[in-house]
Amino acid sequence: MDDTLLSLRASFTSAGGSRIAYTDERRGDRDPQGVLWARVSQSLDERGAPTGKPLWRMISPPRQRETMSQLRCQDCRVLARTPEGLVFLHSTEDGVPEPSTTVLTAQPPVCLQHARMASKRCSHLAEHGFVALLAQSAPLYGVIGTPHRYTADRSIQVMACDGVPVPYGHADLDWLVASRLVRHIRAFTVVNLDDL
Repeated sequence: MDDTLLSLRASFTSAGGSRIAYTDERRGDRDPQGVLWARVSQSLDERGAPTGKPLWRMISPPRQRETMSQLRCQDCRVLARTPEGLVFLHSTEDGVPEPSTTVLTAQPPVCLQHARMASKRCSHLAEHGFVALLAQSAPLYGVIGTPHRYTADRSIQVMACDGVPVPYGHADLDWLVASRLVRHIRAFTVVNLDDL
C-alpha cells in the first residue's frame, strides 16, 4: 500500500460531515478553503525558496500552489502582475480562446522576463503552440486532485483522477487530495509577447 494512503484517515468537518485528513495533519496541509493538499518533498535553499529549474508541466504541488495562490512567476517566483495585467501562457491545442469566454488554468502566470523562455521550456506549449493571455482578472476557481472514498470496511480507497477542476465549495472537495490550484481567467486579451 502507498505510504501516502497509509497516512490518510477519515475525519469530520465543522458541520459534521466526513472528509479526508492526514493522521498527523499539520498547519499548511489545507488551503484557506479547507481543501487537503498532497504532501510532496522539495529541495529548499537557506531562505526556504525552492531550488532547481521548474518542470513546467510537472511542477511540484507546493511550488504550483505557492505561485498560483500568490500570482508569482513559476520560474523566478517574483510577483507576476504587470501594469497591464497578468500574463498566462495558454496552449492552442484546442484553439485560441475567444475573449468572451472564460479559461480555467492550472499554469501559474509568468513575468515578462521569463515568458518567452517558459514557452520554449514547456514541451506541451512547444508541441501544440500557445498564445499569451493578458488577464485583468484571474480569481481562484478550485483545484485538481485525486479523489478518495471511505469504504464499508473502513478503509480509504483511491479513485481514478480525471484531471477535471473541482470548484471551491463543491462537496467532492471533502474527499479530494489536491495537487493543482486552478484560476479562472476572465477579462483577458490575446497578446503577442513582443508587444509587452
